[in-house]
Amino acid sequence: MQSGRRFASMYVREAWRRALRRVALLRLKLFRHSIKVPERLIVAPTDLRSIDPHVADEILNGRFLLAGRMLETNEKSPFTFTLPSRPFAIRLHSFGWLRHMRANKTERSSAAARAIVDSWLSIHAGRMEGIAWETDVTAQRVIAWLSHSPVVLQNADRGFYRRFMKSLAFQVRFLRRMAPFTLGGLELFRLRIALAMASVAMPTRAATLRRAAQALDREFDSQILPDGGHVSRNPRVGLELLLDLLPLRQTYVNLGHDLPQKLISGIDRIYPALRFFRHQDGDLALFNGATSTLANELMSVLRYDETAGQPFKALPHSRYQRLSGGKTVIIADTGTPPSGGALRTAHAGSLSFEMSSGRHRFIVNSGSPKFAGHRYVQMARTTAAHSTVILNDTSSSRFSPSPFLNHAITEPVRTITVERAETEDGRDGIKLSHDGYLRVFGVLHERELTLNAAGSIVTGRDRLVVREGYEHDEPLKAVARFHIHPSIVLHQSDGESVLLTAPDGESWLFSAPGNEVLITEDIFFADSSGICGSDQIEIDFDLAEKMEIRWFLSRKS
Repeated sequence: MQSGRRFASMYVREAWRRALRRVALLRLKLFRHSIKVPERLIVAPTDLRSIDPHVADEILNGRFLLAGRMLETNEKSPFTFTLPSRPFAIRLHSFGWLRHMRANKTERSSAAARAIVDSWLSIHAGRMEGIAWETDVTAQRVIAWLSHSPVVLQNADRGFYRRFMKSLAFQVRFLRRMAPFTLGGLELFRLRIALAMASVAMPTRAATLRRAAQALDREFDSQILPDGGHVSRNPRVGLELLLDLLPLRQTYVNLGHDLPQKLISGIDRIYPALRFFRHQDGDLALFNGATSTLANELMSVLRYDETAGQPFKALPHSRYQRLSGGKTVIIADTGTPPSGGALRTAHAGSLSFEMSSGRHRFIVNSGSPKFAGHRYVQMARTTAAHSTVILNDTSSSRFSPSPFLNHAITEPVRTITVERAETEDGRDGIKLSHDGYLRVFGVLHERELTLNAAGSIVTGRDRLVVREGYEHDEPLKAVARFHIHPSIVLHQSDGESVLLTAPDGESWLFSAPGNEVLITEDIFFADSSGICGSDQIEIDFDLAEKMEIRWFLSRKS
């Protein structure tokens, strides 16, 4: 009953938000011609994202490779074609690919970029509908147009320059009007960054500059937790924000403007959380929607880190724990799903963990796909896609069946307990529990993880405690899953153990005495090249026969 009321409340709030947004959009259309067009841009903020000359060459030859798909344009505008996929369309309309055109410092490159922008202006500037005008896509496009305006405007005639500035000014107004109806999270934060960037890069009144800075400060207060994590609990969001916040900070400094009060302290707060989530191979942990991270993107951000130090053992507000010993790192999700709009992207991965050693990740979560369709994104959110225990093929947090709510979590794990203990012999451990199965099955999941000081032995225990007096209509069957990174090769040693071997020869033995250990096929969603096949280790157990399993990981070489 309670979950039904929660679902109805979420549905009504979302319907009301969409209705108000439509009204605001209608008013914006009615008064679109009253906009004042700036004569010029003051500055072009930098872009820290990597540049690939090959991508520029492909675009010049009429081939757009975006989101894992290819579009052959035969020198026509890409906006005149039916686009291969929604992720492709998002990246095309966001114009982030403009940065690659900087690699080819020729008039031909500028002319090609200008022609593509001009075609967008002709086809989409007046429509205000579809993917091109989704709020986050528009925010990304504003940032890209500002940052790469030198490429687009080089040797541009006066007519194009004015059309470009008029559209840019209108998109900024669009973002201001849509801000009250944008769900909190990365989308709203990026919108505020785009508006702040536009306020310093375009001629504007002092009051507008001040309001944009104040609005950005509010997002730092509401979205960046005291430990530096993001409210979504997605480790990658910090990186995404820094890629835009660092150029914004430098632009304020270069122009001599007063910085938003929270900008410097907010950036400094994000860095320790980013280091916390960084594995031994340099990539970020895959929790709550995180996907693959390009090494050059992460390094381009970390080189500005002025808060250098050892990673924290815990993020108490983001609710993650980290164990480290020798060259081994374990990161565990010890928090309930986030609240608010983040429930639309949160994963049901409570008590899941990842383990890396040396230069490789061994045990991971499946991560979230960058380019895949909606079905795969939802699959990646389930408990089965995480390295934890699932009961009766039911996720620990349940999702809404409604696409209208983007399948938001409506029945989240409510309580997670965390107890940290360090022994005299240097072992570091955590004891955890969550109640996600308590209401449906009357079962509490308890998990213990321990790592020795040398980082060579991991011990684990998973226990499912049935609430006294609870009667079950069906057998209770549990599966402990350990998702293995695609670079790791598995070999079945015997019925109770599996050998995990990395490309450089480092190997770990996984064993679970008294249990059948299986190697099964798996899907890894977060590979940089797209979804790929992988393996997983499974331990099945029936609660009528046993209520706990113990397992071990020991380094062999």
